[in-house]
Amino acid sequence: MARALNKLTTRKVASLKEPGRHSDGGGLYLRITPNGGRSWQFMTAIGGKRVEIGLGAENAIGLGAVRKVAEKMREAVALGQDPRKVLEAPAAAKRVPTFKEFADDYISSVEAGWKNPTHRKQWRNSLNQHAKAISDTKVDEVTTDDVLRILNPIWLSVPETASRVRGRIERVLDAAKARGYLPRDYANPARLKGHLDHLLPRQPGMTRGHHKALPYKDAPKFMEELRQRKAPAARCLEFTILTAARSGEALGATWREVDFDERLWRVPASRMKAGTEHVVPLSDAAVTMLESLKPANPDPADRVFAVQGAPRSNMAMAMLLRRMGYAITTHGFRSTFRDWAGDCTTHPRDIIEAALAHTIQNKAEKAYRRGTAVERRRALMEDWAKFLSATG
Repeated sequence: MARALNKLTTRKVASLKEPGRHSDGGGLYLRITPNGGRSWQFMTAIGGKRVEIGLGAENAIGLGAVRKVAEKMREAVALGQDPRKVLEAPAAAKRVPTFKEFADDYISSVEAGWKNPTHRKQWRNSLNQHAKAISDTKVDEVTTDDVLRILNPIWLSVPETASRVRGRIERVLDAAKARGYLPRDYANPARLKGHLDHLLPRQPGMTRGHHKALPYKDAPKFMEELRQRKAPAARCLEFTILTAARSGEALGATWREVDFDERLWRVPASRMKAGTEHVVPLSDAAVTMLESLKPANPDPADRVFAVQGAPRSNMAMAMLLRRMGYAITTHGFRSTFRDWAGDCTTHPRDIIEAALAHTIQNKAEKAYRRGTAVERRRALMEDWAKFLSATG
């Protein structure tokens, strides 16, 4: 019995919201991601293995056009040919998508590999906000002047944001080249080294590979100022500093991860850079701060530092630091902690490295950490909290 074709209608496609794959029949699917990304896929078997072939964003290719592509692919499969070759048409015959169309399609195709949902949201938001000027420009028509018009207004005023926007534009255009929308000898107009670095002013305080840190002698004064601020971003930054955590780990913390009885914060492997669970012993100061934020009956899945249910972004803490008049980064506080622990305490190096969740290659040292490090780190984190609360 032949498989049903053309199950979807244009109206049905427009109304579909539920994440997952929605079949049009004959191997053609509309894929909707949890974040709302919408793209077409053709699924078949090649050499006994299932293959998923992306056909483009739903807003870039209509239902009628994508059905014609799927039909050619089914014909190729029936003839024993590789259906992917259907997409290898000459560049002139391809409809070149706009930057926004392709960016949406690209993000939808790769975001499943991004652990942090805030990171996914930031990608879209930053391009929608700052790269709006090229939204309707075809990817093969984006020029260096276009990129400079986007970056010049923010390059010095918000250098971290500007650097991220530049990198994301570059990555989208590189992906467009890989998809065949740009010629092989295409020179990316958003590349920095050897190109934009000659056209943009040097960003003050931005040193590649280094996060500017606060000297530990100034940390108690900083914490005193920080604790006078009532904003949710201030509490998240305070918790990040007290736990020597990465900002993304703190931003993603849920009430399920916090064990008030054991005074521990268990960060799951899925949210850790090294891909292994990290158990953080909480100091008295950290526990007190968390208790002040805890609702009467918190949903275990709720973010500790969410605002009206919405997760915070890294930029919230970065902007807080700027408003406080500090030219430092949130990540730099891990260096502040490391310098203080090494210079001012007798805690062993392996305990300090464990507190920072740094990857250890030595198997014997890994086993030692699992067996004894948590309680020894508890003493370290308590000393850190007391140092940060010191006055005078």
